[in-house]
This record gives sequence, C-alpha cells and structure tokens, in this order.
Amino acid sequence: MRAATLTAHGHPPGVTERADPDGLGEGEVLVEVTAVPITPLDLLCASGTSYFGPPALPYVPGVQGVGLVLRGPDGLVGRRVWFPTTAGMAPGDGAMATLARAGAASVVVVEAAVDDTVVAALGLSAVSAWEVLERRAALVAGETVLVLGAGGAVGQAAVGAARVLGAGRVVAAARSGEALERARALGADEVVELHSGEDAAALTTRLSATVERGFDVVVDPLAGVPGSAAVGALAAGGRLVNLGSSAGPALSVDSAVVRSRSAAVLGYTNVSLTAARQAEVLTTVLEHAAAGSIAVAHDVVPLDEVGAAWAEVAAGRARHRVVLVP
Repeated sequence: MRAATLTAHGHPPGVTERADPDGLGEGEVLVEVTAVPITPLDLLCASGTSYFGPPALPYVPGVQGVGLVLRGPDGLVGRRVWFPTTAGMAPGDGAMATLARAGAASVVVVEAAVDDTVVAALGLSAVSAWEVLERRAALVAGETVLVLGAGGAVGQAAVGAARVLGAGRVVAAARSGEALERARALGADEVVELHSGEDAAALTTRLSATVERGFDVVVDPLAGVPGSAAVGALAAGGRLVNLGSSAGPALSVDSAVVRSRSAAVLGYTNVSLTAARQAEVLTTVLEHAAAGSIAVAHDVVPLDEVGAAWAEVAAGRARHRVVLVP
C-alpha cells in the first residue's frame, strides 16, 4: 500500500510503499481509505511536543478518515464509514494511507448523501462544534451566539450548527474577508473582522456593539486575545466554551466580570465523548450537511502531494481544510 510516512518529528511526511496490513486484531476492521483530512491534531502529534509524548517513528499519521470496509464483521463489510484512529497518540498507524485498520466499535456508518471528502472535512471538527453548542453550552433556542475563528473548520461548522439548533442571533468573527463572507453564507447575522495587534478591551467593545445585551454563548477555538475579549462581551448567565488555542495559550479573565454576570468559562474536548455519542452527533451533522445547513470549505489534494500540503497547513498558509485522497 501507499502511505504518508513520518520519519522525523516536526517535519512533513512523505509517501512510501509499505506492506499491507496482515491480519486483523480482535474487533478490528480493514478500510480502503477514500478521504482523510490534515487536522491540527495530526500536526500536534507529529511535532513530538504533545502531551501524548513523541510518537515512535516511523508511523503513518491521520487521526480520522473515510473509506470502505474491506474486512471485518459481516454487518460492516462493504459499508462506507468514517473512522477515528489513535495515530500519534498511541503506537500504530493512522488513516493517511490507501489501507488502514480501525476499531469496529468506533467506526460510523455513513448513509447521508454527501461526498467522502465532505465527510472528512467535517469529521471531528463538526462533532466538536455541535457538542459544544448542544450539550456543553446547552444552547437555548433564541439565544445569541458568538463564533470565534469562523474561518476554521470548527468555526464554520459552529455557525451552521448554531442556526440549526435555533440560535436567535449568530455573530461570526474571523481574520479574512473570505472567511467572513462564507460565515454570512452559512447563516451569520453579523460578522466582525479580527485584527492583528488589537488589544482585548478594544475587541470587547467591537464585539459588544453587535448585540444588545451581550452573548449567551461563545464558541472559542482561539483563546488568546479574541477569547479574552469575548469573556468581556458575555451576557448575564453567558457561557464561553474554549476548545482550542489557535490565537494563544491562555485566556485572561476579569473575575469581576464573570462574577457580576454569573457567567461561566468552560472547557471542552472530544476525548470525553463515548463512541455511541460521537456516532450520534456525526450522523446528525452529516444529515444537516446533506441538506446544505452545515459546511466546511476544503481543498482536495492527492495523497502523493501530502508533503507540500502538510507544510502549507503547518505554516498557516492553507486557505481551507486540506483533504487527501489516494
């Protein structure tokens, strides 16, 4: 099989020929991979600096993928599935190959009328966005929602998910004009451009100007200045849920603001999800994607070009999520 193989931490993988998986372990399936995204978690694990520790080399990255089950339980053989892996987090290879192993209990059968590349682009990012809004923040119909980082995969999915879940007003914040226009197309009522070098107080003022009484829910995959500014724009009883640190490692919280508004700053990770809930959410998201309500912009790139594509993503130059196809 052909596989993207990482041979040095912090460097892009290259495509090599590797032996096909020989035999399956208990509860495993063999998947013919059709689409796999390059995600921030892939880059973090491959850097060797994550809290999982440096992965043993060489290994095939790819923490999630889409494909057709070739071998495994009778009920799964021949089915189109989305599947997660522990590549970079535990010993073993991931999805960036023409063939991949996956746990039968964790695969999700895909029946929605969407392309494999769309499933890959959405994946765990869309699961995060939905779960943050529906469960972690417990969005109530009619509430106001602020989505930070609306140009990223989580942010794009969150704009659409907020609309589907009944938000009364959705404001999207992002750095590029293209991302802001895309957010409007996905259902954002208002957009706010994020500026490099702007301080939190100034951004709080601009965010607050888009709503009458502050935000009930903030989806924050950024932290740093944007996340800190959003805390100051929370309404009474508002909830900010942080699920990333793309803009900085820390949030600065004015305790008086949080106390006086009985607001909450919460954290979220998909690690806490059961396989059953993950499958339920992904299936729901894909149904809405088929209806055109939730989307993530993506570029499709051949697996053989993984090295250049990986470098673009790592450098922050990729305009959209990159999805590799064999």
